Amino acid sequence: MTRRELLALGAAWAGGAGASALWARSHWDRSRISAITDELASTPDDAVAFARENGLQFVEIRNQPGTNKEYAAIREADIKADASHLVNEGVKVSCVNASLLKFAWPGSEPAPTPAEKARWDRRMDDLHKALRCAQIMGADKVRIFAGTRTADPSAMLQRTADTIGEMALVAEKEKITLLVENDAATNAATSAELAGVMKLVPSKWVGIGWNPHGARGLEKPFPAGYALLPKKRILNVRAQAGGLMPGGAETEDWKAMLLALDRDGYGGKIVLETGVPGSPRKAALQDSLDQLVHIVREVS
Repeated sequence: MTRRELLALGAAWAGGAGASALWARSHWDRSRISAITDELASTPDDAVAFARENGLQFVEIRNQPGTNKEYAAIREADIKADASHLVNEGVKVSCVNASLLKFAWPGSEPAPTPAEKARWDRRMDDLHKALRCAQIMGADKVRIFAGTRTADPSAMLQRTADTIGEMALVAEKEKITLLVENDAATNAATSAELAGVMKLVPSKWVGIGWNPHGARGLEKPFPAGYALLPKKRILNVRAQAGGLMPGGAETEDWKAMLLALDRDGYGGKIVLETGVPGSPRKAALQDSLDQLVHIVREVS
């Protein structure tokens, strides 16, 4: 066979059944799995050790393990120390989980407490701290929310978009993406509400942190809710442990969800969330992580 014939055969394969087989293969593997450090262990060092032992290349940070303090609110020297340890151990941070805007806003019902009013007033200062934390940690994403849920979230839609849009201008300067996470306690709980925010905030520096369990009881997250989301703006996906384990009341079809995400070009991480800070139930943590790894292998 001549070189020209070999190239022609390769082109025919790429345009036919061979290409179909290639595109049918999933891009999922263990490197796409992440976890939240304050759920892995009660100290930063032990959290990194757990990640290494389980082959996790990425983690997310929320509170500093063993404390109730968000990373974005602690001393910069402590952030740098933990960041250095992560780098030395070859573990990367994909997202900073901040609680930005997850409180009642002035002019909404329920009315904000004095502490919440103070948080609103300093929201841009807190944003700068979270962005700085992400830069130190080497992360390119920061999670935010859409305010405490009101009786009529649709009435808050434009204000929500304006508030997040203001933050997006700051995030753009720092080259860090803001992820709006859907949560049943906020004004962006359902997929329709989340999609509505994205439509009004077209900035490429604002994306979706999709939590299929975030609106449990308000919608069927998959496939109905997922169908409403702008796929290209899904940049992070959260898997709660209760939805992974087979036979449970909250079990979701994660195999189908991963296949759908892959089909739609999703290139981000699947983040395990156990809901158990400090990992007092290490066996349960390991079981849920093993189950997530098993599901990923099934679709890879």
